[in-house]
Amino acid sequence: MGLRERMVEITTPEEADQFIDQNPLAAIFKAGTCHKTMQGWGHVQKFLEPREDIRVGIIRVVEHRAASNRIALRSGIVHHSPQIILFRKGQPLYELNNWDITPENLEPAKALLPEPGQPTQETGVSRSSLDVYKRILDLYLEGHLSEYEFQLAYLNTFRGDASLRSQEEFELINSLFGNPDQGTATGTAGNLEHHLHPLAIMQHEARHPQATPLRERAAALREKLKGF
Repeated sequence: MGLRERMVEITTPEEADQFIDQNPLAAIFKAGTCHKTMQGWGHVQKFLEPREDIRVGIIRVVEHRAASNRIALRSGIVHHSPQIILFRKGQPLYELNNWDITPENLEPAKALLPEPGQPTQETGVSRSSLDVYKRILDLYLEGHLSEYEFQLAYLNTFRGDASLRSQEEFELINSLFGNPDQGTATGTAGNLEHHLHPLAIMQHEARHPQATPLRERAAALREKLKGF
């Protein structure tokens, strides 16, 4: 099935909920009216074209802002246009906004998606499992992801995943990167939140490099995750 056949226009909050709930793998593209949208959609189109397992919802935010607001509310991701958000089994998996929608920044999302043809219903990320982080770490440590791609993939996953983790899991996953504002990671076990955008953490990491290189920290974390 081609991309055009997988595209659905979303115009109401109810349609937004229905689209995400009915599609185990879904992409929402919020389209504005400026040339950023045209350029961003061109990159997204090339990324999604071969993924016949991903349905694509288009929201024209000027005409259908209520639908866009519903996506922001249920995902916890601040509205932008253009914006691409990938969902897996109803949970936000990866997002990019504005000029950050580039082929290079879309590439890390491949590490978070199941291989085409895999049964998504059975292979969704278990919240009691850290397998998604193990996979991202392995791809980086084996040289399949660049440092930049790894950071985007890891931090995007953590941003959408943190509030569903136990306190022990949260602290373990959060230990890899310096936090620009510890006040943004708050809550009790099972109700922790991590609101910072991945690029903000990456910029903080670049300005305040840790004594131990990222690859060494990633290898140490991967070793710790063997017990989970």
